[in-house]
Amino acid sequence: MNDAVRIGILGDFYPEFRSHHATNEALQHAAAKLKLKLESQWIPTPSVLEPNSHRMLEGFDGLWASPGSPYKSFEGMLKGIEFARRRDWPFVAT
Repeated sequence: MNDAVRIGILGDFYPEFRSHHATNEALQHAAAKLKLKLESQWIPTPSVLEPNSHRMLEGFDGLWASPGSPYKSFEGMLKGIEFARRRDWPFVAT
């Protein structure tokens, strides 16, 4: 059994974007404060357009739409947001 909270970060990670590092740091800070084990993973926007991508998204407890557009696939970002909204999935955007 996995006790970790799994957060999928929708977006394309760019090391030069300070906001992307801050997103990772914010999740780690919140997990430490709440005494939670955290597993987070960046989800490249083109991957959300792949067949059966909903199975991958279902592996997360919640989704975070990352800051820092433009995204490699705006359509992929919208599909990820739609996934969360239609399922009443925990979702945050910055």
